[in-house]
Amino acid sequence: MDDLSLAADFPRATREQWLERVEGVLKGADFARKLVSRTHDGIAIQPLYPKAEGAARIAREEPGRWRMSQRVDHPDPDAARELALLDLENGADALTLVTRKAPAARGFGVRADTVEDLDRALSGVMLDLIHLRLDAGGGGRVMAERLIALAERRGHALSDLSLDLGMDPIGSLASLGNLSVAWDEASARMGAMLASLTRKGFAGRAFLADGRPYHEAGAGEAQELAAILATGVAYLRALEAQGHSPDAVTQALSFLLVADADEFLTVAKFRALRRLWAQVEQACGLAPKPIRLHAETAWRMTTKRDPWVNMLRATVATFSAGIGGADAITVLPFTAALGLPDAFARRVARNTQLILLEESNLWRVADPAAGAGGFEALTDALCEKAWSLFQEIEREGGIVASLRQGALQGRIATVRAAREKAAATRKEPITGTSEFPNLHEAPVTVLLPAAPVAEPEPGPAAMTINPLPSIRAAEAFERLRDLSDAHLARTGARPRVFLANLGPISAFTARATFAKNFFEAGGIEAVTNDGFSDQEKLSQAFIDSKAKLSCICSSDDIYVSHAEETAKTLREAGSHPIYLAGRPGEREESLTRAGIHTFIFAGCDALKVLSEALDEASV
Repeated sequence: MDDLSLAADFPRATREQWLERVEGVLKGADFARKLVSRTHDGIAIQPLYPKAEGAARIAREEPGRWRMSQRVDHPDPDAARELALLDLENGADALTLVTRKAPAARGFGVRADTVEDLDRALSGVMLDLIHLRLDAGGGGRVMAERLIALAERRGHALSDLSLDLGMDPIGSLASLGNLSVAWDEASARMGAMLASLTRKGFAGRAFLADGRPYHEAGAGEAQELAAILATGVAYLRALEAQGHSPDAVTQALSFLLVADADEFLTVAKFRALRRLWAQVEQACGLAPKPIRLHAETAWRMTTKRDPWVNMLRATVATFSAGIGGADAITVLPFTAALGLPDAFARRVARNTQLILLEESNLWRVADPAAGAGGFEALTDALCEKAWSLFQEIEREGGIVASLRQGALQGRIATVRAAREKAAATRKEPITGTSEFPNLHEAPVTVLLPAAPVAEPEPGPAAMTINPLPSIRAAEAFERLRDLSDAHLARTGARPRVFLANLGPISAFTARATFAKNFFEAGGIEAVTNDGFSDQEKLSQAFIDSKAKLSCICSSDDIYVSHAEETAKTLREAGSHPIYLAGRPGEREESLTRAGIHTFIFAGCDALKVLSEALDEASV
């Protein structure tokens, strides 16, 4: 049978036919409310997209493999060197040198106060054979000067080195809340630095437009893109005012986007930035060239609890950044939120990329998302939304002026609040933390435990703003687990909730499982059983459990006949409060009168309920 006869026998389904079937399933329910979701930027995510027609391919700066970068962030230069060499010997071809006091150091970072310190940290590292990105935060210019001095001391021609100096005064301002000099003076210093580097034959990228300060503060994807665009344009204007041509400035810029576990939005975001910056270049009268685009997996998505799940999140993020066209990717080790990662955690971070590169061969296809309807539609929507937000920043006088006014911070705070609500209600579940927690997880090892990040040392500040916070989505739930751990250490037992399972196993299993996961997300251990039909046995089992809290779990039918009686039994046995798994519906008033304190269900404010439950349990 040839292709023509196949097409005749099996005609292609149309969207209209699909919609007709969907309407039959929805039975009158609203299509948009049921099947269309929205990002935190308000972009609609449709359930089905047609094939994209005439889509242009997105190109990396260099075709082929992306650079596999490993963080170098041990405070001791000698220990940092050993870890870096191990990474390079086992597959990495790039390093991200994170120095002390940089926001990304999280309280660690290499102590490189002199060129000699830097030399020790990079001893044995062949700078002409790898790519090196400097991540020094507010100390970027000074650290860049030290790195250039080290390269010259070693006899390297700067034109032969692949370096990103990572100077980003605007990103530092957003993260730290201050600049030591006024913006005009900072611009002059940037111009002088670029002139000096040009005279020395520097061929790398001097300045960075970094999305991490905005992503970590809770920004939406379009907001992150807009902030990066506005930063790049601010550097373009500042350096052009210092006598540098727009073409030279664009060649001195690199960009960094955050990759998180939302595969579709991450891929679209990386593709969108290349299109957006090409639009900026065209507006400047330049022929667009592929930008250098770095990726780093998201700090915002990492968790302290069940940190092994971070491996899965990082894998999805790395996959998405690679598919989206990143030129270099840095993977945060899975124990990063707990402290300074050891060699094993670094190896896992390294192997995450190696498997995707060497076994999955993701790099062999240029822009694999091109032409895919969903990815192209999301890329287009992100471009449109981000450009609109970028124009809003421009109307405020540019990103520096917007930060000084607090306007950008305010818009990001609105999105952050929405994210926090989505996490609290588990609309955006965090596996291992707010969903499927493990109260008996084994500890992991780190080289140095995380300590509270010290406030920035006060210094001369010519410009101050309200800094953007750096927040992980899991922090609120982790604080509840910390309270439970402290209670365990103090009393020898965790706070407990007795699951009053009613009827046969088939009747209560679904809600008992839901309740167990729900309460253990707050560190409250669930005491379960095979179910009760006898109220006296239920009462005695509650007393034997030594729990203060109880939760009734069963089917709606059994609730009608036994929920109120069970609530009375539990109340007389000393339980307070009493919860019920499920929505109360029309019987809420009678169930409440019977003594049921709170109803737990998908979409309720889990964080609020769990916080109150810990208070009731005297934690």
